[in-house]
Amino acid sequence: MTGFGVGEAPVGRALVHVEVRAMNHRHLEVRVKVAPELGEHAGALEDCVRTALGRGRIEVSARFTGEGQSSPALDVVRARAVYEQLLALRDALAPREPVPLSLLAAVPDLFVARPLPEPAAMRAALVRAAAEACRGVGQMRDAEGAVLGEELAQRLGRVEAHVQFVEARGPAVVEAVRARLHTRIAALLEGSPAPLDPGRLELEVVLAADRMDVTEECTRLRSHVAQFRASLGAEGGEARGRRFDFLLQEMAREANTLGAKSADAETAQRVVELKADLERLREQVQNIL
Repeated sequence: MTGFGVGEAPVGRALVHVEVRAMNHRHLEVRVKVAPELGEHAGALEDCVRTALGRGRIEVSARFTGEGQSSPALDVVRARAVYEQLLALRDALAPREPVPLSLLAAVPDLFVARPLPEPAAMRAALVRAAAEACRGVGQMRDAEGAVLGEELAQRLGRVEAHVQFVEARGPAVVEAVRARLHTRIAALLEGSPAPLDPGRLELEVVLAADRMDVTEECTRLRSHVAQFRASLGAEGGEARGRRFDFLLQEMAREANTLGAKSADAETAQRVVELKADLERLREQVQNIL
């Protein structure tokens, strides 16, 4: 599931900023990109994100702003003193000679590095900012999950309707098979002195009905749908996406068996629609944690 979150936390007179972007992915993959001054804390940042977000392709970026940045600062007092000495030297040696400010670039130690906050304080602020960003990701995922849950519930209702149709169609299919067998056998015996054996006909009908019986498949499909719906309505829980994926694999297996047992066009068409809805469910389930 997708999500985006931003977090920031103060550290001294500075701030650390963390952005977290989450995309759909079957597993957990975390990529961290931080500013140079935060490099030693990249591991702690990744651990925090891995703990908060259990699945997805996660991109994490962090930066550091404000006082305490590692960018060098000009020592104004020293620069002024050096320039005044250069002016005095110019006045003594060549009064009319210009003294460009660019000469200061050759003066060593004119720029000093600002000290960074203590590593422990920096790491703690970074973790706080990451936790806030992950909460934002979680809120977006929850909103997406609510919409996705409604879609899945509608698809499950369609699956149940297909199963009900196929099961209810069974007696009519058996009667159609009986009529076809009767017509075929009568045609074969036409002109023959041997009479049509009703017992033999009924035996063939029973055998055909047994081969076409879908009671077990429909019962298992209903059971899988019930388990799917129960997990869908449960609060929290781990690895629901994998559970849904397993249930859909089993449902697809039962649907294939129904297709193999289909003895008329209407049943075959409904089985095709059943498989299509199961495939759409499978695609959506890939987005669930």
